[in-house]
Amino acid sequence: MFDTNVVLDVLLNRQPFAKDAIDLFCAVEQSAMEGVLCATTITTIDYLCTKTIGRLAAKNAINGLLALFAIAEVNQNVLEAAISSEFEDFEDAVLYYSGLGQNVEGFVTRNAKDFGLSELPVYCPDGLCSVLHTQKPSK
Repeated sequence: MFDTNVVLDVLLNRQPFAKDAIDLFCAVEQSAMEGVLCATTITTIDYLCTKTIGRLAAKNAINGLLALFAIAEVNQNVLEAAISSEFEDFEDAVLYYSGLGQNVEGFVTRNAKDFGLSELPVYCPDGLCSVLHTQKPSK
């Protein structure tokens, strides 16, 4: 599951973070891994991108994300688990429990410390890129 910050790195070309995030998007596009986004990530991205790059560009970005990523739902169970959790940030807790509901295998974020309570692997983008590169078959 991709944290919102990693997605924004790609969409807004935020340097110096964009390269690794773009590499991860490419890995999803090439089916080297499955990418999942939390439903709240989509709404947050729409809001921030509309303010930054305009409504039409934001809609195009959202359509691209919906075509590339699976979307993990946010429902009452996710929200109750998140609010009852020990996560300091509610938004991170929602993303985490939404991911668990989608059976993700891990999380990719630039704020790994925010996911310190995770029982699943948490990767920084460059760390996950390294894992993916070591898993590529040799030619």
